[in-house]
Amino acid sequence: MTVRTAARPRLVIVLAGLSAVSPFATDMYAPAFPQIVTSFGTSGAAVQLSLTACLVGIAVGQVVLGPVSDATGRRRLLLAGSGLFTVFSLVCALAPAMFVFDVARLLQGIAGSAGLVIGRAVISDRFTGARAARQFATLSVIAMTAPVLAPVLGGLILGVGSWRLVFVALAVTGLVLSAAIWAWVPESLPAERRRPSGPRAAFAAMGGLLRRRELVGYLLVVGCGLGALFAYITGSPFVFQNGYGLSPTGYGLVFATNAAGTVAAGVAFGRLAGRVRLTTLLVTGVVIAAVSLTTLVILLAAGVETLPTTWACLFGLTSGFGLLLPASTSVILAIGSDSPGAASGLLGGAQFALGAAAAPLPGALGSTTAMSTAVVVLGFVFLSVIALSTLTRPWRKP
Repeated sequence: MTVRTAARPRLVIVLAGLSAVSPFATDMYAPAFPQIVTSFGTSGAAVQLSLTACLVGIAVGQVVLGPVSDATGRRRLLLAGSGLFTVFSLVCALAPAMFVFDVARLLQGIAGSAGLVIGRAVISDRFTGARAARQFATLSVIAMTAPVLAPVLGGLILGVGSWRLVFVALAVTGLVLSAAIWAWVPESLPAERRRPSGPRAAFAAMGGLLRRRELVGYLLVVGCGLGALFAYITGSPFVFQNGYGLSPTGYGLVFATNAAGTVAAGVAFGRLAGRVRLTTLLVTGVVIAAVSLTTLVILLAAGVETLPTTWACLFGLTSGFGLLLPASTSVILAIGSDSPGAASGLLGGAQFALGAAAAPLPGALGSTTAMSTAVVVLGFVFLSVIALSTLTRPWRKP
């Protein structure tokens, strides 16, 4: 099935927005962490837990909603997801206490995950072959660019209002996406192609995939890599604002520069993928991240705690991730090509579940410092190294 030519640009634009909204919801309020600590009279670790709640929601939502959409169709779930994302964003904006905020973040993550997982399914329904590949590439670039813009926009909003205004902006975004889905995203899975037993079959397929040692290894590589990235995301506002005295806007610039390293590495990956083995690019990304964080921990332990050195080492982390993410994603989906939907669900679940576990750890022992953040990030990078070394061992293959 294909989409009318005139409708394709609008459809892809809406799906791109749906792919970006969850990364925006995750990162846009990061510059406001110190403000939220003061607003609720809580700790940095408690605020970092709100990011964990959102990531758990995104992980659970992707695993569940993808198979459910195979049985019930895409459009209604997309509309429900965007509508509920708007509602829970407003609840976050109006939250009177930390507990309410955390619950709303969890539900916001579940609602936002609909756009991530079902958006990919719509592409599969509507496009095939090279056309589908180009659309998936577009969504990937958007998903990797969103973290670059989110903290910058969040910092700009904080320049004119409180942290609550960030969630009002997210609510407005959800409302706009709901209207766009209603107008430009028709049902892509007709009733005769739906599978009433879809969720059960998908979960059975996931169980089969998890019995493949190599696949589990690559899932741990990318999941621990994302765990390192989210530990960096939750720890860096305190490191750069409280530790180095940057303003929210200044922190947004640092974060955007580092995230631009992710995007640049992703572009380099696209150019090299046809000429260099995917596993070679994956190992290169893991090595870059490991060397960068090892260097940072050594410098901090030696008393060298400066803005330029910390910034440069974390730039190395995000650049390595720009190779790690697309390479591991491509390898995982190739290994699980006999059950692509189940493999995609496992991929999303592993990424955001481990990201959720890592997010609160930089402040788990008290105040969040450059050293506590660097140690946690390095720990998750080393877990990726261990998974590569013991489970996948790509260098042993011809």
